[in-house]
Amino acid sequence: MDGRRIIFRMTLAAALLIAGAASAAPRAHSGTDRYAVNGGVKIHYVVQGRGPLVVLIHGFPDYWATWKPLMASLNAAGYRTAAMDLRGYNLSDKPQGEAAYAMPNLVGDVAAVIKAEAQPKAVVIGHDWGAAIAWQVAMQRPELVKDLVILSVPHPAGLARELATNKAQQAGSDYARNFQKPGSEKALTAESLAGWVKDPKEKPGYVAAFRRSDFAAMMNYYRANYPRGTGAQTGAPPTAFPPVQAPVLIIHGMKDTALNAAGHNGVWEHVNADTTLLMIPTAGHFVQHDAEALVNRTIRDWLNERR
Repeated sequence: MDGRRIIFRMTLAAALLIAGAASAAPRAHSGTDRYAVNGGVKIHYVVQGRGPLVVLIHGFPDYWATWKPLMASLNAAGYRTAAMDLRGYNLSDKPQGEAAYAMPNLVGDVAAVIKAEAQPKAVVIGHDWGAAIAWQVAMQRPELVKDLVILSVPHPAGLARELATNKAQQAGSDYARNFQKPGSEKALTAESLAGWVKDPKEKPGYVAAFRRSDFAAMMNYYRANYPRGTGAQTGAPPTAFPPVQAPVLIIHGMKDTALNAAGHNGVWEHVNADTTLLMIPTAGHFVQHDAEALVNRTIRDWLNERR
């Protein structure tokens, strides 16, 4: 074998190694990585654009990049978007123990991001656990919320009612009961958590993000916050919730098997501003992807009307 052939083979091997490393690395994004701090816990978020602040909060199993299409739409319309990694996920800190994931801490994380952006208030948008947190931010820290956009998750009063009375919702919550069990995180893998992602270009980023995440932390959201019991065993909700003072837009995919659309009935009784509901019969739980164009257009236009 002559020297030229050896050099060629070494060069080819090096190229293959570089290509493999590049494919395994997280995909670059056009935003800026920033961190906010709440009680010593660092919360990673990605900012893009200029204008009024919009804070976006993902759910399970997800990370900040679920909002890329909506961020692009809102940036083009003149908004500054800040998409969070929830604590326990991806590049945010991962404190240990169930108590670290109790709702007051999660509300504090959102407040910390708004403060880090030096804004008095923001539009708050959430999906799944992000929506549950967004409801609580609007109720517990109303001074921080200009407008509220909720994807999929009913107001906590509505969810409690459905868990107590609606057999479809009770069945749909079986997964949450399993997640509350000790050691449930042992059944999770990054690849299985990314199974719902349909875009082949985005899936590697999800797998990488989940490999950087803490599966026990993901389960602690359910242990610390999800109502326990069903039917007569369901814990009674507070007799009254602080009314939401901000305008509210709710978007729900009616094929969602985890959260029943009936949970949104009567939500207007808990809001002191205009309340808009959009029910999408063709979309499931990840409504921001199943009906991407409609969701993005609806949110953009709804916010522009209240600008």
